[in-house]
Amino acid sequence: MAKWKKFFYPFPFFPFFISYTLAFIIMTSIFEITYLKKHYPITKGLFNKQIGIVKAVDDISFNVFKGETFGIVGESGSGKTTLARLLLKLVSPSGGKIFFEGQDISTLDNQKLLNFRRKAQIVFQDPHSSLNPRLSVANTVGEGLIIHKLAKNKNERLERVSGLLKTVGLNPDHMNRYPHAFSGGQRQRIGIARALSVNPEVIIADEPVSSLDVSVQAQVLNLLSDLQEQFQLTYIFIAHDLRVVEHISSRIAVMYMGKIVEIAGKEEIYKNPFHPYTQLLLNSIPNLDPAERGFKKLPVKTDTNTAFGKIGCNFYPRCLKADRECSLQTPALIEKLPGHFVSCLKQS
Repeated sequence: MAKWKKFFYPFPFFPFFISYTLAFIIMTSIFEITYLKKHYPITKGLFNKQIGIVKAVDDISFNVFKGETFGIVGESGSGKTTLARLLLKLVSPSGGKIFFEGQDISTLDNQKLLNFRRKAQIVFQDPHSSLNPRLSVANTVGEGLIIHKLAKNKNERLERVSGLLKTVGLNPDHMNRYPHAFSGGQRQRIGIARALSVNPEVIIADEPVSSLDVSVQAQVLNLLSDLQEQFQLTYIFIAHDLRVVEHISSRIAVMYMGKIVEIAGKEEIYKNPFHPYTQLLLNSIPNLDPAERGFKKLPVKTDTNTAFGKIGCNFYPRCLKADRECSLQTPALIEKLPGHFVSCLKQS
């Protein structure tokens, strides 16, 4: 430090300026989500009278930084897939804003929206239904090259497809085969190659390994990690299996009934979870220790009769820490520790 001070004299604070500048560059947000909502009306009768509302995504805010893997975890029905579709503008939000590289995607015209979708790609959950059975692998992976005009001719396109198949661990000689000729893991690799074909900056992986065997899951996760390093990708990784999310994510958001209840770094979430729902999820992971087989036991209320859209904490009916205040006030997502956010009145 003495050498730094001597070198930068008479500007002793210059090294600190460099450090903060580098930190700012490294932590630049690629996605900024503010108060995002997606509500679906519940209708009944001949005239479709609205009798209620389902808040699939309910007033959530978070940032995704360039180069990181942002994990989103929660049980089925928590709003994870709806959130993924909102981020790609496959569905329109009921409220809130989504900024990609500082630009509100709701204001994009057709050409700018096409450019945005080249930069942000998705790998779907089911490799069987996400591939068109009538298209060969060459056409499936090369379709994006045609749409975005990234290949000058057919030969260049096929050469690019061949290289992508090698990259994801498939035989380029099989590019003229159809999806039915491949296993589930191989189909998911084709889906990854399709996402990579347009040189994206962000890949949203919507439970990409949930339908695969455990051994194949590990192979696909390792592939995704290698590709992230090779192509400098940002991942938004969605899953319901906390062990999978722990393996690949750098930060994790926990969703419950349309809301984010906790956000923190991977180590912090697993070692020091604040929200009762996060604690419940972590305690539901089977213990692999032969002396303690099975699940850890965590007391929880059995009443899960919670209606979307009511005032108060959504987890209130299942939470042993809850009191009357929790049923009357909706908790905000606040920063309890640096980088560790939690939405719980009992943790404020």
